[in-house]
Amino acid sequence: MNQELFLRRRSKVHVPMGTGGATRAHVASAIQEIAAFRCVLSESLIEQIGGLSPAELKHWLRDIIGMLRRRAGAHVHHRPFYPDFPEQVLQAPEAELYLNAVMHYLTLRRLPPTEHSRPPLLEGNFIPWVIESGSVSEFESLLEPLVSSRTSLSEEETADVVWFIREYKSDVFHLLPETIPFREIRALVGGALILHVASDARVDTFLQRNVETATDVLRLAVALSGGDVSLATASTRFKAMKRSMRRLFLRLLDNIPDAVEDVMRHAERWKRLAEVLHPGDYAEKYPRALAAITAARRNEPPATFNSRVETMLAQRDITTLVPILQSRPGEFARRLDVTLRRATETESVLDAFEAVAAHVSSPVLLQLLAQLRAPRPLPLRAFTPKGSFAKVFAIKDRREPLTPETLARAARICENALVQRFASLPPLGRCFIDPALREYKVPLAQRASSKSLRTLVRGSRLPVPDTRFIRLFLWWKNGRERTDIDLSAAFFDADFVFKDTVAYYNLKGYGGYHSGDIVDAPDGASEFIDLDINVLVEQGIRYVVTSINSYTEQPYCDLPECFAGWMARTDTASGEVYEPRTVFDRIDIASDTVICLPFVMDLQERRMIWADLGLTSSPRWNNVGNNLSGVSLMLRALVHTPRPDLETLFDLHVRARGERVASPQQAQMVFAPDQGTTPFDTDVIRSQFL
Repeated sequence: MNQELFLRRRSKVHVPMGTGGATRAHVASAIQEIAAFRCVLSESLIEQIGGLSPAELKHWLRDIIGMLRRRAGAHVHHRPFYPDFPEQVLQAPEAELYLNAVMHYLTLRRLPPTEHSRPPLLEGNFIPWVIESGSVSEFESLLEPLVSSRTSLSEEETADVVWFIREYKSDVFHLLPETIPFREIRALVGGALILHVASDARVDTFLQRNVETATDVLRLAVALSGGDVSLATASTRFKAMKRSMRRLFLRLLDNIPDAVEDVMRHAERWKRLAEVLHPGDYAEKYPRALAAITAARRNEPPATFNSRVETMLAQRDITTLVPILQSRPGEFARRLDVTLRRATETESVLDAFEAVAAHVSSPVLLQLLAQLRAPRPLPLRAFTPKGSFAKVFAIKDRREPLTPETLARAARICENALVQRFASLPPLGRCFIDPALREYKVPLAQRASSKSLRTLVRGSRLPVPDTRFIRLFLWWKNGRERTDIDLSAAFFDADFVFKDTVAYYNLKGYGGYHSGDIVDAPDGASEFIDLDINVLVEQGIRYVVTSINSYTEQPYCDLPECFAGWMARTDTASGEVYEPRTVFDRIDIASDTVICLPFVMDLQERRMIWADLGLTSSPRWNNVGNNLSGVSLMLRALVHTPRPDLETLFDLHVRARGERVASPQQAQMVFAPDQGTTPFDTDVIRSQFL
């Protein structure tokens, strides 16, 4: 069993059957050690560890504490440039701060540890994290919701799926569901099965059932070569294959009728794959596979669906276009907005869409519904391209207007299709839905999500504890050479106008204080920024954007470890500089980029907006002319982009198969940020509610 995976995904740990003998003092000591990480054990878990022997409890506790240390970022030593931060920064004159920085840049020496003793941590009344007891069967049940997701998985979730297949081997088949709905996950599972369970005949059965298109074959080959199965990033360097593997891929492609158009969508990738498949060696056995690959090699594209659609939109030939879009309902939904704007008669377009809306996937319908309900024109049209790291582009909304009646009917069509689909699922009974869930976004695409302490969805707005101080933190260790990572906080007002930044070149200002710049971390280094919320708000600051910058331009994926996060502190002078029990969020920075914007603080609403955005070049904090570039643009996109929220999703389910009640006490099922089905149960939401 993988206890760390169990703890991370379900807040549960397993306690093996013990031989007894642990005293109340032993158990109390274990509870106290775990409390240092803002964690409490459930009553059932306390009872179970009481059945262990002292030696068994010690061994179990050692493993759990190790996991909690890694989870909170306390498994490394945190020592900022100014060891008595923030007092040394607050009291030192600008000249002294400057000279200390110059000395460090010239000699790489740091300030010696201070002998000043810090008073015990003054703790706030922060809600603890409850750890429950879990069984082996509960642990094994984690795989099914992951692979049953109807949207993409994050890198961490992908690793979890591969762990199950690698460790369970042939036994994994009794953990897998009958069908895997999302094609990227089919490729992931299929590739892992080929690598780790190749000798089992059920692998071939799985592939025959789950490979339906030429792109499915391509994704499977990409998965085997360790590439991006979303096909959004640059072409994969395909690994050489044995003859048996080449025959497998050619047979899968040969079994697909009319594969040429699908192959031409990714012609360059198929050319590269053909170099290792050698389809000519099996021309007689797999002729259709050879014909499809030959078309890609000769660049003989047929008239594609997309080319026909774009031509008709440009010509505003909506009468001819609509039947073509009806043949692919998902594409119809994605292009409904532009089709309605180009149409002279919108009712006929909506009639046609209504006839096929039931065949559109739930994620696409939810995205369309969020767009239709948004105020028009949008403050900003933002686009987040599919890929292995998140980035955002935006433009002003200059689209032709649609009438409120047209928007309302289109929204009703989406709602009715979703309610009708959800009505076929098992009844939910009486349900309580916390209105706070409208601040949490539906997990529609997690492929670019970073590994974090809590599973979060980009754009979600989480409450910040009732505290005066926020401490941002960063820790990293050198890669193959000297590595300088910088932590910065940029301040914006309510109109998204940039005001100032606290960074290595400006250690204090506007109520923010930096712990000092460290430019070399052979044994690891930390940087911190304290934010005095009261002072910042008084000076007109609403948003604080956290920025992580690889000054020496090494991508984060090349570093042994790099992570960042934030703590809620009642008093910055008490306790250690890094206190695990005050950590609320921690994110691993491991993208193939040099800039990362992990989160934004909305000080007026006291919300943390999860961003997890990557940049490939240094950020521009603001473009005074139009606010349509740099970090100001990304900030506005995070705030204004319409995204489906969980309150809407769960309400549609309850309308279809339950009854909404006013309180958790009346409910058989609860949807809330802190109980029942929570926003952090992303695998459950994606597999059971999308």
